[in-house]
Parts: sequence; C-alpha cells; structure tokens
Amino acid sequence: MFSRDIGIDLGTANVLIHVKGKGIVLNEPSVVAMDRNTGRVLEVGEEARRMVGRTPGNIEAIRPLKDGVIADFDVTEAMLRHFIDKINVKGFFSKPKMLICCPTNITKVEQKAIKEAAEKSGGKKVYLEEEPKVAAVGAGMEIYQPSGNMVVDIGGGTTDVAVLSMGNIVTAESVKMAGDKFDVEILQYIKKEYKMLIGERTAEDIKVNVATVWKDSRHEQMDIRGRDMVSGLPRTITVYSEEVEKALREPAAMIVQAAKQVLEKTPPELSADIIDRGVILTGGGAMVHGIDQLLAEELKVPVLLAEDPMDCVAKGTGIMLENIDKIERKKIV
Repeated sequence: MFSRDIGIDLGTANVLIHVKGKGIVLNEPSVVAMDRNTGRVLEVGEEARRMVGRTPGNIEAIRPLKDGVIADFDVTEAMLRHFIDKINVKGFFSKPKMLICCPTNITKVEQKAIKEAAEKSGGKKVYLEEEPKVAAVGAGMEIYQPSGNMVVDIGGGTTDVAVLSMGNIVTAESVKMAGDKFDVEILQYIKKEYKMLIGERTAEDIKVNVATVWKDSRHEQMDIRGRDMVSGLPRTITVYSEEVEKALREPAAMIVQAAKQVLEKTPPELSADIIDRGVILTGGGAMVHGIDQLLAEELKVPVLLAEDPMDCVAKGTGIMLENIDKIERKKIV
C-alpha cells in the first residue's frame, strides 16, 4: 500500500486537505483543545471549536495559527498529525508528499516552521506555494498564459492580493486583515454600543447572517445573547445589517487599499487584461456579503466571486499535485 500525495490549505480559521485522486477529504476548524496541566491534546477540529469560550479552567481551546503563520509550533504539529492520521494516507512503505500554502509575505523563518511541522507530522517531501497563486489555480484561472490575472484571497487571518502572469506572481500584497478581524470588529462594536459582551462564535454568526460591507444592500436582523457589562446578567438584543456595515467599514477599507496598491504597481499591459478578465475573489472571507460590490465600485473593474470560494486553495493544491514534476523542475533550475 503506497501513500498518496496531499495538498494542505493550512488556514488560520480552517484546515482543508486535498488527497490526490480523491479530492477534498477534510475541512475542519484550526482549533486544538488542550489540558493546561498535562499539555495533552484532548480534541482537534470541529469538536475543539465547539469548546471555544465554553471550557473549564484547566482546558484551553487554542488556535495555533495566527495571521496565516504558526503561532504555536508544537500545537500545529499535533493538529496536523491528527488530521493526517484521520484521513489515513500514509502507506506501509512510504510517506506522502505534501504541498502546503502560505501567505506571500511570510519570512524564511516562518516558512521553515511550516515545513518542519509538516515533516514531523509525517510528510516525506514538503513543498510550499504562495496562497494567491494556488487560489487562482483552484478558481480555474489560466495563470500559465502570458496575460494578467488578479486574485483577492480573503482568508481567516490574512488577505492576499496578487497579479499573476505566466505562472508566477508579478505584484502582491498581504495584509493581516481578514475574516477573523471582521469578527473582532463586530465583537468590539457590540461591547461599545450595547455594553454587552459576546463570544467569538456569536460574532461569527452575526457576520454570516446579518453583516454586509456594502451600504444599503442587506436588511437583516438577528437576536443575540450575551452578558450585560453593567448588571453582569444574561441579556438579549437585536442587531441590524445597517449598524454592522458601519462597524466593518474600517477593515473592509484596508482590503480595498491593499487591492489598490497592487493595481498601482501592475504593468500597464497586465492592467488592460484585468479590465477584460476582472478580479476573482476567493477564500472564506470573500463570502462576507457585499465585498464583491465594494471592490468593484472602488477598483473600477469587474469583480467575480469564485465558485466555492472557501475550497479554491485546497482545489488548487490538488491541481498542482498533478503537476508536481513542474514544481520539482523549477526548484532545481
């Protein structure tokens, strides 16, 4: 029994794993529940996410990745090992090759940490690829042609914006402003406006069900529960799309600014291609209501949401695994 090659979208919010020949086999939150006293891993993924904000003192639910890079090396390694064991791709005679995605602006030290964590969790040979490039491949863009393609990959921890041509990144920006920061802004807004404390999961529910970043494009409301900061007692309030839009203006503006900076540095011939082809939005954060309209208005080019935006990076790793010999040749040259 030989091992299968796997592609990993090692995200701040979710880990997706693509197995060669099988497709995406795993999509779980990047959360690990640990016993503080013994350092033992109790739960990983969805089971651990359910524990966020609900654990007793000795149990801690940790997100080992922060802003797209490893914040806790040992916990990341434990999480990867758990997921790789779960999908059962190791062979008796060989270990799988792994292709892992990382943000465009991470340092050599951070790259080395990702590689080491993957090798320790059971990878034979580990390749790193830049996230926007893999996302563009997964979204079905023809990045190996001599024409300009622009992708905005809004993940959990980082937003990567890149213009690609002939299989490589021409210009890119990476900002630590993405889906998780939207949650934080919502949390802070509720705290400031209503003097009420809510948890991460409630903030995420608001983002999915009510939030928008495009003015007057959504008119939803939602009852949420939390703890009153004055009385200390549980309380229920109603939040509306209009007020959440105000809370998210600043983080949304930072994503727009990153996209503008990339366009400003793009060669004119490629800019002309982008007007024809438009900008593709990928990543879980791209599903925030109205972000495509906002970018289209600000950048003055068509903006399209990829099909299954959250799966684009994982799909892209699968396509790149099929052409792993190209990557190996490129590394040798």
